[in-house]
Amino acid sequence: MELIVITGLSGAGKSQAVNVMEDMGYYCIDNIPPALIARFFEVCIQTEGKVSKVAVVADARSGDFFYELVGQLDQIRSTGIDVKILFLDCAANVLVRRYKETRRRHPLLDVAQGSLEKAVQAEQLMLSPIKERANYVIDTSLLSISQLKQRIIDIFAESSSEFFQLSTLSFGFKYGVPVEADLVFDVRFLPNPFYIDELKHQTGLDQPVYDYVFERQVTRDFMNKLLDLLDFTVPLYQQEGKSQLVIGIGCTGGKHRSVAIAETICRHFGEKGYKSKVTHRDILKDR
Repeated sequence: MELIVITGLSGAGKSQAVNVMEDMGYYCIDNIPPALIARFFEVCIQTEGKVSKVAVVADARSGDFFYELVGQLDQIRSTGIDVKILFLDCAANVLVRRYKETRRRHPLLDVAQGSLEKAVQAEQLMLSPIKERANYVIDTSLLSISQLKQRIIDIFAESSSEFFQLSTLSFGFKYGVPVEADLVFDVRFLPNPFYIDELKHQTGLDQPVYDYVFERQVTRDFMNKLLDLLDFTVPLYQQEGKSQLVIGIGCTGGKHRSVAIAETICRHFGEKGYKSKVTHRDILKDR
């Protein structure tokens, strides 16, 4: 069982951080009252492995309840569980600028009698005991969102390829282009098994159809060029901070050519160590 407590200054990027943790497979709760953390963790343990990674956000939005956080963490650690604290820090002048740009209300603004600068200072003082106990401190003053994501991945993911998911989606143009696709490739120029009587009612998952598609030199040439392009661009999308890349492969009906090509792409990147999956959206249409 793994428990990560995300905390830090308001405006430092905790919302972005919890989104990254959720993409990494953590069960996440934002703005949990500290008094409930130990109890919530007990409930997760009772799931008997169904929930194995948990990340919760506790911060100044809890008001006076926030001061219970240290005691709650000590209580959990007394059971032998190693709780990790991720603290997001940021320079005061940067936080003031961010709040003015977003026009969000700082949670300690009333305590600071309406002064944003004093609210930031008060929160820094309030959170200083937690910052001293933190396992990881990330200063986001000069970080972009994608850079923050990469810092968190570097800390908590075993490898960036495990965090990044490559999804290949076959589809039929007659049913519409999938809106979720980041890249779309049209393979309707390839020889069509639909016009072969013994192959018409099979799919690209059947070996005779797959062999028919790939025994053509044009298919093999296209596949080599496409994989060369993807081998070049996929790591760049990964570096840019995307957690998932969807590659759409379309033919007319989404049953033969696109399925065979999508299967090949999925297998190619799986062999390269990526978290790769394939979905055939239209393979069962008109059956």
